[in-house]
Amino acid sequence: MKATLLKNTHDLPLSEPAPVAVPVGEPVPHTRVHSVERTDQVETGVWECSPGRFRRQIVEQEFCHFTHGSCTFTPDGGEPIEIKAGDALLLPANSLGVWDVKETLRKTYVIISR
Repeated sequence: MKATLLKNTHDLPLSEPAPVAVPVGEPVPHTRVHSVERTDQVETGVWECSPGRFRRQIVEQEFCHFTHGSCTFTPDGGEPIEIKAGDALLLPANSLGVWDVKETLRKTYVIISR
């Protein structure tokens, strides 16, 4: 397996905006992404989201490093986690909850499907 390099993630071109799958109220946030799916059940990439609230639907373990913006993630049954540019977060598998994006958010991420 060769290394996956994402160069210049601050300015990496992303996909066209698409609405989130499960918005919570208005405005409906839109996401853009550049992802690399590998054959070893690992996905990595850059993800960006406009302000708004939505439910997290990814059930796999995810590590992310936030490069722009700010938000709050409130896991189901847990306390809110305040996140801003420069922070990193590891979400264990089945960490469902609500994202509240305050400023357009950009992160690099790794999703592990094992």
